Amino acid sequence: MKLKILILIVLVISTQAIVAQSELKTVKANSPQVDIKDGNTLKKNAWRIAPDANPDIYTTSAKKVTFYTDIDSISFDIEPNQQYDFVILLNEKDSARTRIVWEPSKLEVLRKASEYNNSDNRYIPEFTYQSQDNSNLIKTRETLKLDSIAGNGSELLQIFNLLHWVHNIVKHDGNSYNPKNKNAIELVNACKIENRGINCRMMATMLNECYLSMGIKSRYITCMPRETKFNDCHVINMVYSTELNKWIWIDPTFDAYVMDEKGNLLGIQEVRERLIQGLPLVLNADANWNRTNLQSKEHYLEFYMAKNLYRLQVPLISGYNTETSESGKEITYIELLPLDGIEQNPQKSEFTNNKTGVKFVNYKTNNSDLFWAKPE
Repeated sequence: MKLKILILIVLVISTQAIVAQSELKTVKANSPQVDIKDGNTLKKNAWRIAPDANPDIYTTSAKKVTFYTDIDSISFDIEPNQQYDFVILLNEKDSARTRIVWEPSKLEVLRKASEYNNSDNRYIPEFTYQSQDNSNLIKTRETLKLDSIAGNGSELLQIFNLLHWVHNIVKHDGNSYNPKNKNAIELVNACKIENRGINCRMMATMLNECYLSMGIKSRYITCMPRETKFNDCHVINMVYSTELNKWIWIDPTFDAYVMDEKGNLLGIQEVRERLIQGLPLVLNADANWNRTNLQSKEHYLEFYMAKNLYRLQVPLISGYNTETSESGKEITYIELLPLDGIEQNPQKSEFTNNKTGVKFVNYKTNNSDLFWAKPE
């Protein structure tokens, strides 16, 4: 009797599952590749049909999502905190249950991270900037002919001339490996000899040394998402303009800088604040990737950089060859965290890479005033 009841229960559950499956909307496909229109953005070949996944999940913060197969399409109007299931039938035989799940946008996540604690008095060392009289920076200036590239104009004009030069002389390749020697001269040579590009970190490293060589205070800054484990971040430069008496946003990967509605140049901290407050931002019209794809304010700032402005990290010492590995070398980083950052502690951590012999020291702070301190 008990066995009959158990069999009956299994049959009922199976029947319900079959009915539920049959009630789902179905879209047909002959190719496993799918295009997705996420809001106003069309993503070519953004999805690969996976019948083995149950379900295969696509996350979005858009108000409308459309899946385009090679022969069919399906659209959903997306509501917050909801999910939408459907089936992609591949080659009339393989069913792939697919789920669209709403998630808050990166800008919404950033807006919850507005608060710092400028009374945080936990110790962090003072930032330093290598002098342009350093022999390696002199060599950089002379070898790369930076005086000619920067020109004889104002400091701001020199800042932009060097930005454009780095953007144009090397290509960005986010999948490239980093050369052994990570300095401006070696990076330029590696790109020429190997006919290759470099990632955003190396481009910002290269531009940073160019600025320091010309006596312009600069740091490269790693812009990271909220998550402590991530697949993508972005590295740009914070450059101090003595003309404006402030830091300004400089991005060699996209040849980008940012202004307010009156054309005033903005620093990274100002851009972050204005994104959170919903204030106007203007991206330079010729911001681009590899001199091909123009960037929009909506994608570059409100999507990509909104994701990456949650946590910020810089080397303590801004100088030549900062991240080239040498046994016995110590590299210190300072990370600025908002109050709702996931990992606030330990405030100081140390790690030695046994392979390279390099010691890494990391400090965390909630004090934005210390992090954005003007160079002396």
